Amino acid sequence: MATPTFTPIDTSVTWGRLPADIRREIDVFETELRRVQAGLVDDKVFTEFRLRHGVYGQRQDRVQMQRIKIPMGMVSADQLIALAAIAEEYAVGVLHVTTRQDFQCHYVDIGDAPNMMRRLAAAGITTKEACGNVVRNVTACPRSGVCSDETFDVTPYAQAMAYFLLRHPDAQNFGRKFKISYSGCEQHACGLGRMHDIGAIAQIRNGVKGFKVLVGGGLGSLPHQAKPYSEFLPADEMLPLAQAVSRVFAKLGEKKNRAKARMKFLIAKLGLDEFKRLVEEERGKLPADPRWELELVEAMAGLSDEPLKGPSELALPANASEAMRRWLNANVRPQKQKGYSTAAVLLPLGDITSEQTRRLAELSRRFIKDTIRTTVDQNFVLRWVSNADLPALYEELHEIGLGEAGAGRLKDIVACPGTDSCKLGITSSRGLAAHLHNRFSNGLSEIAGRADLSIKISGCFNSCGQHHIADIGFFGSVQRKQNHTAPVFQVTVGGSMQNNAESYGLAVGKIPSQNVEKAIVKLAEFYSREKQGNETLSQVVQRLGKARLRQELAELMLLPALEEAPEFYKDTRQPWQYQRSIGVGECAGKVVDQAEFMLEDADRIHFEATIDLDEGRFAEAAGKAFQANKKAADALLFTKGLWLSDKYDTVAEFKKFFYESDAFYRPFAENFFRAAVEGATDNPEKARLRVEEATLFIEAAQGVYSQATNF
Repeated sequence: MATPTFTPIDTSVTWGRLPADIRREIDVFETELRRVQAGLVDDKVFTEFRLRHGVYGQRQDRVQMQRIKIPMGMVSADQLIALAAIAEEYAVGVLHVTTRQDFQCHYVDIGDAPNMMRRLAAAGITTKEACGNVVRNVTACPRSGVCSDETFDVTPYAQAMAYFLLRHPDAQNFGRKFKISYSGCEQHACGLGRMHDIGAIAQIRNGVKGFKVLVGGGLGSLPHQAKPYSEFLPADEMLPLAQAVSRVFAKLGEKKNRAKARMKFLIAKLGLDEFKRLVEEERGKLPADPRWELELVEAMAGLSDEPLKGPSELALPANASEAMRRWLNANVRPQKQKGYSTAAVLLPLGDITSEQTRRLAELSRRFIKDTIRTTVDQNFVLRWVSNADLPALYEELHEIGLGEAGAGRLKDIVACPGTDSCKLGITSSRGLAAHLHNRFSNGLSEIAGRADLSIKISGCFNSCGQHHIADIGFFGSVQRKQNHTAPVFQVTVGGSMQNNAESYGLAVGKIPSQNVEKAIVKLAEFYSREKQGNETLSQVVQRLGKARLRQELAELMLLPALEEAPEFYKDTRQPWQYQRSIGVGECAGKVVDQAEFMLEDADRIHFEATIDLDEGRFAEAAGKAFQANKKAADALLFTKGLWLSDKYDTVAEFKKFFYESDAFYRPFAENFFRAAVEGATDNPEKARLRVEEATLFIEAAQGVYSQATNF
């Protein structure tokens, strides 16, 4: 194929045509940046300011990550070319697709950020409010408008919401971030509405378009399922509702304790009925805003989702390769419009180079008409591909390294940045995902194409990799053996993306990172062997119990000593030892041994609590979750010279030694203290929360223990 030529965007002309307030906004950012560099602005103040422009600190010094907002994941060929250019000129020549349909560029010098923003703005792209305590990117099903199962196309409604709340004064005073999604149907993953602050699911009642509205969902360290606010809300009420919700959240949401500042905690505190009353009261006070109607009118008028070519039938060439057939089977879906299909472009790790991005833009101009969308699975979807063009499209994608089959299959792993660039990363989630992808392409190819299992990986408990909603989820942790620490992953099962993220998984045990591959094979074999009919893995585990699953994984949970297997003390794709050996005092041998034993007891008791929770024994689950916390606290107190036989007050002593000294993550400690005051409960929701909180408390205890140097 001849090397394609590209028509660059004339940014000098386009920039001048931009509204003055957009140009001013970026000028202000540059001014503030220069002032902070001159020491004239408090760095704490500037941090939130730059976050609201999408500039996010990395683990590495003196470089930033630039997040780029792409509402509904809709991106044009011209915009792809602009993105390719800025990634090449200001970053490392790689664009990363996120789980919110955004783009990210890593290793950016913050001094280049203003010019990046100007280049992007000239192409109709903003970074405004891509990070920070504001409304983040509004997401929507990437097949909205072409999916045969959808109720109606939610694209214009999502777009109206995105631009209505962007820079809206009522959405600037939140204690934490706020996320919104739109789904075209109830039954599929679509927009994953149940894990959002506002999830809107398309409905039609008596010929009127509207939405089932869910509120208060979220993953993070303590996941909450969204609660039903309304079974049906007319579409023209969505924007005023979101404004009213924003005002209530801004007024009453937590501001000091960031760990409790998401809207899910406000709803849990107030109760859904009181929250609804406050929102409806606020809605009644709102003065009429012409933008409620205007934003939707403009979104409808500007929607240009149409084919470049006429409909046609697929005719496989006589020499069609097996690779092409696999790609057609896995990556291509028929649209509801006869003669057209969508084609998914699988991006391992969500990454695409600048050169690939340019070539993809050229292909989109040849085969489709600016109908490209990113996905929450960190891929692209090309829409309105005339069926006869599918073989040629595959060949072109294959030539530029984007023709891999397996989108939506087991090998299509979602992972957060982890220790590659995130300051909060505990383990190398991307390193593990890359290793698994390589193995799925080689030694594990027999299970790579499974469509009934998904894998999502987070580098810590915060669930940026969405491990809670995967069939098989992993989140990074650490485990100590004698005086050495090793990278491990908590395994979560029981999650499901179906029905807009209908269930969240719970941790069943820790697997050394070196054993994760074997654990996946074990779980896949277990699922194949035990499933009945169309059962999901979550349903199989629910039927057989987590104890049975733990038996399957028990051997893989063992962490050998450093002397026996030094490779277990290295993170994936990292040749150095994960963490230095900790210095010890004279009596540390016995102390360490006892503390390790007690932490193991805490893990065991916590696991028993998860089984009780699964089997409906809510009082027992809550009680054991508290016992597990207490055991972990006692383990740390033992390192301070307190013995169980001393019959001390665990809560009081833990406060003195670890909470008041800020040696322990305070929000997790406060969960423990609250449970001690509240006592026993048989409430299902509270019991589940106690179990989730225990997971985090024990993980934090392990972290404190692994970092200690004065035993």
